[in-house]
Amino acid sequence: MTRPPPPAAAKLSQTVNRWGRPHTDEYSWLRDDNWRNVLRDPALLRADIKQHLNLENAYTAAVMAPTALLQERLFAEMKGRIKADDSSTPAPDGPWDYYIRYAPGGEHPIHARRPRGADDREQIMIDADSMAKAWSAAGHSFFKVGHAEHAPDHSLYAYAVDDQGSEVWSVRVRDLAAGADLPEPIADCYGDFVFSPDSAYLFWIWRDDNGRPAKVFRRPARGARADDVLIYEELDEGFFLSLSVTESRRFILIVCGSHETNETRVIPAETPTAAPTVFHPREEKLLYAATDWQGAWRVLTNADGAIDFKVMTAEPGQTGRAHWAAYIDHEPGRYIEGLAAYRDYLVRLERVDALPRIVIRAADGAEHVIGQDEEAYALGVESGFEFAAAIMRYRYTSPTTPTRWIDYDMAARTKTVRKTQEIPSGHDPELYVTRRLFATAPDGQAVPITALMRKDVKADGAAPVLLYGYGAYGYSQEASFSIRALSLVDRGWVYAQAHTRGGADKGFGWFLDGRGVKKPNTFTDFIACAEHLIAQGYGKAGRIVAYGGSAGGMLMGAVTNMRPDLWAGVIAAVPFVDVLNTMSDPTLPLTPPEWPEWGNPIEDEAAYKAIAAYSPYDNIAPRPYPAVLATSGLADPRVTYWEPAKWIARLRANTTGDRPIMLKMNMDAGHAGAAGRYDFLKEIALDYAFAIKAVGDPEAGGPF
Repeated sequence: MTRPPPPAAAKLSQTVNRWGRPHTDEYSWLRDDNWRNVLRDPALLRADIKQHLNLENAYTAAVMAPTALLQERLFAEMKGRIKADDSSTPAPDGPWDYYIRYAPGGEHPIHARRPRGADDREQIMIDADSMAKAWSAAGHSFFKVGHAEHAPDHSLYAYAVDDQGSEVWSVRVRDLAAGADLPEPIADCYGDFVFSPDSAYLFWIWRDDNGRPAKVFRRPARGARADDVLIYEELDEGFFLSLSVTESRRFILIVCGSHETNETRVIPAETPTAAPTVFHPREEKLLYAATDWQGAWRVLTNADGAIDFKVMTAEPGQTGRAHWAAYIDHEPGRYIEGLAAYRDYLVRLERVDALPRIVIRAADGAEHVIGQDEEAYALGVESGFEFAAAIMRYRYTSPTTPTRWIDYDMAARTKTVRKTQEIPSGHDPELYVTRRLFATAPDGQAVPITALMRKDVKADGAAPVLLYGYGAYGYSQEASFSIRALSLVDRGWVYAQAHTRGGADKGFGWFLDGRGVKKPNTFTDFIACAEHLIAQGYGKAGRIVAYGGSAGGMLMGAVTNMRPDLWAGVIAAVPFVDVLNTMSDPTLPLTPPEWPEWGNPIEDEAAYKAIAAYSPYDNIAPRPYPAVLATSGLADPRVTYWEPAKWIARLRANTTGDRPIMLKMNMDAGHAGAAGRYDFLKEIALDYAFAIKAVGDPEAGGPF
């Protein structure tokens, strides 16, 4: 089939001088001057930009047309692994069990509760699936319910709604006895809110015109806009805000901070209208998190050079750092990721040797670790509602093992599996094998790789490989079960994850060694992983598809420039690729908060040089690029639509090869893509069909 000609974006060069260096951008016109309003209402997009994006979508559709049946098969396979009427394990709280469930075939969840221990008498609190259908019937294309929680007295249910995909949330409060929402929702919310423990008030975060969390308000739980009270305003544009209530329900916490500095403010739950007080004033590069346990504060912190964090203790009323005392010492290589408090136990989630573990500490200081058996796995601690309980719920999964929700009796040290993820189409773990490999980076560091394959796949270099990477913000790549990955693995692929620096897979130092001026370590780690897989017979150059999204999309752009010969194809989802321009524009939603991660090229010449040396958009050059698929969302406030649009235009203009360079722009969604659980799988099916075609598989109609 003859491939249609791709769109040719006009070149309208603009040049600015930064640090005495000219910087030219011939595709800056793709950024709408009215972009703030476009994010809230995509219909306002300038006509010439919309026309170009529509041409890009038409080109991608035409090139991928031979994979239409394959996409349908992939979608059906992935959908077949989802239980149609799935539900969460009920979480008990006083007289009720709370849970979410799906109607058969439903895209969005139903939030419900029933009397504790009962199997019937369900009360539906909100039906997000019906809401989404009504919104769609009114001519709208996006609807998503985000954070939701019930009031501690069980009378109200608050939930955040995004109806554009732009993450501008409204918070609605439902009177559960009346079955109706209160008259005035909270508008322009960041999506984060909490009830006060006495159920009298709702605390919420307002976002400014640049999409940043800037203020914390308090409203009577049954109040209206006229009742809103400003209780905190964050003046540092580089700081985020978050809200929480301690597990003891004795305190409301406001946390403000960046990726390297933070500060906590405390409101006593018994006086929710009191002004918040500072736990400890912000100090540059000091991170801490306060947990209330056994009548004292436990402070998880990197103070005093504790790179992988330690736990200290502080008495009530003496929370300044000068009063912190040693509690759990720092151990290099044991990264303490978080604490969860119960009345008689303190739970730690740690990471050691690139694998997680859960540690239970009793009030007398005795500790034990919950043992796991597999070579690679993922764990997650579920937050419970009942502080006095001795039961802690956690999730266990591995690349071969569907997720299990386990109730762990911390006193008896016994496990009860409450739920195992059902795979309706069937899954036999014995058909698969997980390998934990280690690649050697150019500087000698050992980079973990988690690889999943069928046991009958030979390490002879014949199998195609999908290599996934992220490597940013200290987020670890979890070795978890994926209903999506099986569609490739069952076709004889090796599905591999590269645990590169920039993530915290091997501790917080692993994160620090892949940020700022050290960011290139993320890219060379990923390349080293690809080369190691080749050397060990798990694949070969030109038969590997690289895959990453958001900050992982930056990784995709960098390795595409650095080693185009390794990849049959590159999938970059909502890719952050225009790094130099974005980090030089403080008006963009996330730029000031991102400076600690990437550097500030406006004020720091060294940061400018470092970013300019790797920024994917700025390092495109004439060379034979592999096939590339970039996906994006027009309403995305995190990675704005013009970044991938510009990147694809410049890649296409510079490639000396004949492989297609494509953009798929979702004109009705944002950073997370489609909101429905099945609709999202259609986007993944496109990605995987691209990968299968990139390696020339006949099922995809042969090579591009």
